[in-house]
Amino acid sequence: MAEVTVDGDRLVVRIQGLNKLWALKSRMRIPLSHVRGATADPGIAKERKGIRAPGIHLPRVITAGSYYRDGERVFWDVRDPAKVVVIELVDEPYARLVLQVDDAEKVATQIERAKAA
Repeated sequence: MAEVTVDGDRLVVRIQGLNKLWALKSRMRIPLSHVRGATADPGIAKERKGIRAPGIHLPRVITAGSYYRDGERVFWDVRDPAKVVVIELVDEPYARLVLQVDDAEKVATQIERAKAA
């Protein structure tokens, strides 16, 4: 699971618990100007992930780490697809972050409001 917050002009993502180990990442700080938008999207978990490099994928258990699909690098940290927020990025190593959070709708709204401010 991830904790997503807005700190000034930055989006801060903290990977929680053992997911740090599986995702091989513990924290990301991204300028809000590089965030295109965010949506709650539980259906994305059913989509093809792409080539894992590095990371882990155990169907219906966990998807974590970096994946390459259609020329894009996507970061995943998901155990429960019902709690997924997708954050679209530009000018960053990842084109998209697919994260499990406590409340996907709330996180997406928080990011959209911060971008509009």
